[in-house]
Amino acid sequence: MRKLVVCLAGFLSVITHVSAQASSDKDSLLQRVTTAMEDTAKIRLLLTIQKLYSQSNFDSSFHYLNLANELAQKLKSDKFAYAINNKFSIYYYFNNDYYKSIDYALKAKEIAEKQRDMILLARMYNNIAGIHNHFNRPKNAIEYTLRCLDIIEKATDKDSTDFASFNITASETYGNLRQFDKAVFFARKGIEYGKKFDDAGSVMNGLNNLSVFYAQLNKLDSAVAANKEQLQLAKDYQSVVYINYALINLCYNNFRNGDAKAVEKYAGELKQSIQEFPDKQLSAEANVAFAFDFICRKKYSEARAELEKGIETAKAMNNVISLENLYNAFTTVCYLQGNIKEAELYTYKRDSVVSERNLADLNLYTRDLETKYETEKKEARIQLQQTELRQRRNLNYFLIAGSAALLLIFLLSYRNYRNRQKLQQLRIAELETEKQLTATEAVLKGEEQERTRLAKDLHDGLGGMLSGIKYSFSSMKANLVMTPENMHTFERNIDMLDSSIREMRRVAHNMMPEILVKYGLDAALREFCGEIDRSGVLRVAYQSIDMDTAAIEQTTAVTVYRIVQELVNNAIRHAGAENVLVQAHISPQEKLLTLTVEDDGKGLDMAQLKQSSGMGWSNIQHRVEFLKGKIDINSDKGKGTSVLIEITI
Repeated sequence: MRKLVVCLAGFLSVITHVSAQASSDKDSLLQRVTTAMEDTAKIRLLLTIQKLYSQSNFDSSFHYLNLANELAQKLKSDKFAYAINNKFSIYYYFNNDYYKSIDYALKAKEIAEKQRDMILLARMYNNIAGIHNHFNRPKNAIEYTLRCLDIIEKATDKDSTDFASFNITASETYGNLRQFDKAVFFARKGIEYGKKFDDAGSVMNGLNNLSVFYAQLNKLDSAVAANKEQLQLAKDYQSVVYINYALINLCYNNFRNGDAKAVEKYAGELKQSIQEFPDKQLSAEANVAFAFDFICRKKYSEARAELEKGIETAKAMNNVISLENLYNAFTTVCYLQGNIKEAELYTYKRDSVVSERNLADLNLYTRDLETKYETEKKEARIQLQQTELRQRRNLNYFLIAGSAALLLIFLLSYRNYRNRQKLQQLRIAELETEKQLTATEAVLKGEEQERTRLAKDLHDGLGGMLSGIKYSFSSMKANLVMTPENMHTFERNIDMLDSSIREMRRVAHNMMPEILVKYGLDAALREFCGEIDRSGVLRVAYQSIDMDTAAIEQTTAVTVYRIVQELVNNAIRHAGAENVLVQAHISPQEKLLTLTVEDDGKGLDMAQLKQSSGMGWSNIQHRVEFLKGKIDINSDKGKGTSVLIEITI
């Protein structure tokens, strides 16, 4: 289902209307700050200027926030610590830096806890939930959302202006958890509180989220009605950001609802509005909206141009949600043009984006665990170092100066001698390794050259001869008079000849697959796995990430192909497996190719494997060593085998 544009979390909702009076106030404040004394009044002045810039210029906003923070530290004033940490958290939220954003938010939460201010604490729970929502971590967000709602329920004063944003954040949390009925309930409550306290930003944010949840529930008329109300309110307050949100979602929802005239109308308004506030995060979504308008008018070339522009922007901003929407729209255009193959390509790209986003979420979680582990390791290292220092200090008290000097000289000399021996041994080992790698390279290259020659001879020589014999037999058939029994024998021989030709071609293909040379490693692996799967010997699944865009040198590609071929063949011959999963992933930043081959067979005895002298496993190890890669095997008897190989390309 197509994703709509969701506004920022409730705690970040702002009205971006800046009146002439506000602009005049900003100029006046900027003049005052140049002559202000360095005291707490100046900190308050800098934070006021920062707030004005936060609605229009994030860089200037961050500049004045930094100045306020530096002055607060210089004056050793804790009075503004909560506000400064909260504002830093919001800034890094906008810049997609999860760790800095959550770090500052947690600092602000600690300050609120020390002050025992429950409303202040509820705000920070709300903020932290908003950060987790933004970075697609709903399981973390729900914890802080429930804490915030618990404070709301226990509050004696129900007339807090913060309740609107609290409920809107709760709606977004439940929306991310796909509990849309609860999401609608809290969005409505947020709108109700926003209207009660004349908080237009919260009302517009709530209406936007309400339309998204209605769209997810396929209540498109209700979604359009919510967006229209949001659009009118945004125009009343001259909030260009919310105008853009509303117009984009109106284009999306009306396109799904089949209202081409409405799409054309709102796309026209969006073209003008997006120029007044060119938010790069929204521009890619705007390209989708414009493409929908062109699709409705059957101008598919113009639609494709808009989508290509949007894809370029989304990639530059690393906006995976927009990229998913763009690929979805591209798929629609391709189907409408009757280009099924290209449509499938963009469907695959969309699925790859989803997989990459899921992987990024997993990496974020992994990094949290690694950070915790590294912190514990550092503390242990510090304790160990302190223990060693105490031991050395105690030892120094018992040493006589002369004996210590002589002993030190002796130890240094001996260590120098041992180091030289070790260096020589290392050098010898390096030379031997280089020699082995050179020999392995020569053997592998010779093997592939011989395979190529034999494959060509089989295909061009023997294949041509067999095809000629078949043609001659087929020509003779028409001129011969044969009994039914002879005719049956003749036909059976022709079938056997066909089988021989196919088997010869299969052997030639395995010796040097033509698809590897022509279309690269990804296509060759996919074809190889598909061929094994179709044969019915066992089920083989192949998955790849970023392999279609990678440029891999042919010698490396052939060697990797042989490794996968050998591992799959081992699963067939020795593992007794029913299912095999082959995964290939290229990380362009790290220039690392990762291969994983897993089976559900009977597993391996790792101790026996280390002592194995079989040609198959030996070939795999030599090829990995030739590519200067790393190999890791994880296997238990009866639990299958997983082989992980990492190769720098």
